[in-house]
Amino acid sequence: MTENSSEAMTPEAHLAEVLAAYDNSPNPRLAEITKALIRHLHEFVVEVGLTREEWFAGIEALTRTGQMCDEQRQEFILLSDTIGVSMLVEMINHVAAEGSTEPTVFGPFHVEGAPHRAMGNSIITDSMEDDQEVTYAGRVLGLDGNPIEGATLDVWETASNGSYDVQDGGQTPMNMRGIFTTGSDGAYEIQGIRPVPYQIPGDGPAGDLLFENGRHNWRPGHMHFVVAAADHKTVITHLFDATSDYLDSDAVFGVRDSLVVDMSGDRCDYDFVLETVSEN
Repeated sequence: MTENSSEAMTPEAHLAEVLAAYDNSPNPRLAEITKALIRHLHEFVVEVGLTREEWFAGIEALTRTGQMCDEQRQEFILLSDTIGVSMLVEMINHVAAEGSTEPTVFGPFHVEGAPHRAMGNSIITDSMEDDQEVTYAGRVLGLDGNPIEGATLDVWETASNGSYDVQDGGQTPMNMRGIFTTGSDGAYEIQGIRPVPYQIPGDGPAGDLLFENGRHNWRPGHMHFVVAAADHKTVITHLFDATSDYLDSDAVFGVRDSLVVDMSGDRCDYDFVLETVSEN
């Protein structure tokens, strides 16, 4: 567009001009992502006829989201979870081969540096009156059915009060967390509690978006697992209590039928199946 042009700028011409400014990026993948984001954002603004007031409200919400992030809380992950993006990323990046364990969301409450515990030990540091202890047991297998030695299971769950240790100053750090390593039989055994439904934080922008759209902030009871082994695809997943509330309305869209298991007794049996890197 020249300085003396008499033609009014259109949204389409404006988008083309913005996209062209990124044509010479030295990073092709970054340019691809940036230009796609710009294109979809521009199309979104046009589609909904975004007002100045709505645009500024969005800026303020994103600002608050960043301000609420710290070492214990990741509000951007929470926001991503509640609009289904986190689950979509897992679906795209971990297309489960037939027979392998399905992935689900990572969530905002994983903590690096959980203690390595001996197989069969408990992750319960702080016992609570409402604890219903459960033994989680099974094997880590390959798609060929053979056990995987040296697989790690990084696990975490809320205490029976519905809070993770990082949310609750009354809990000992690393309560309800642990890393376990399989032996030659691929077997694992972990002492934990029967998980309870809990509310994800609702006092920030993620909660505002839920409540203002008539949604709730509850998750069904679950235990988190990250199962990893050399030469195999790591799976980020949960096991859900089959009798829990909110299985059909998980606030973060993480429930998968194959991950819903019987936890009604004092034992939960489940085999994790990993595919090798070359199998995908």
